Amino acid sequence: MNYKLTIGWLYPQLMSTYGDRGNMLVLQKRCEWRGIKTTVTQIDQATKIQDLSSIDLLFGGGAQDREQEIVMKDLCKKKQTIKALIENDIPALFVCGAPQLMGKYYEPAEGKRIEGLGIFDIISKHPGPKQDRLIGNVVAKIQTNNLVPITYNLSPITSIVGFENHGGRTYLGKTAKPFAKVVKGFGNNGVDGTEGVVYKNAIGSYLHGPLLPKNPQIADWLITKALEVKYKKQIELKPLDDLLEEKAKQAIANRLGVRV
Repeated sequence: MNYKLTIGWLYPQLMSTYGDRGNMLVLQKRCEWRGIKTTVTQIDQATKIQDLSSIDLLFGGGAQDREQEIVMKDLCKKKQTIKALIENDIPALFVCGAPQLMGKYYEPAEGKRIEGLGIFDIISKHPGPKQDRLIGNVVAKIQTNNLVPITYNLSPITSIVGFENHGGRTYLGKTAKPFAKVVKGFGNNGVDGTEGVVYKNAIGSYLHGPLLPKNPQIADWLITKALEVKYKKQIELKPLDDLLEEKAKQAIANRLGVRV
């Protein structure tokens, strides 16, 4: 069967900080290497609501506070459609600043509170311009019980590495589930040891630099879920040779004195 996926990229001109385009490239190439055709739909102010109905996988990257405010004004117009995609199990990856917009609200260092879409039960607050940013390499253990069970025979996802650089602190609500637990680094807020958030097939994470090249199994999880939702059957992806990616991951972990 010739599989096809449409990947929606949220506001790439405004939300593409810290090499976020690399995540898109990984999704496209790992599909291409398996014979899965992909189409990338750039979602911006010109995108019509009906154009979102064909999205099979959603990605959103990072942005500065000013750009987040601009994006949110337009995103509110698409709120119900984006929420419906997630509620209907469309997989998504939101990194850096994007999870803040998918939460209940974000309070920037200066200026008014930015109301979010409320997809994630999280709130984010910047403690002020004089406070240190949370910056550095991160090693974290995936909370696999919080992900919908993986139904294909690939390398198990046990840990992730990445780079964080954020002023905002994110706090999980009562119904929010963490994506990972921090081994080294700051994570959501530098206090409770959580990193990211999971809701249905949507993942939010502060890790960028970008995330998927260092952790290709996460890309495969997203691709698999997208195919299973679209084609309504169990999908088993062909394994790929990820030796170089694993060595790169271990090299980062070694700098932090951690074995992954």
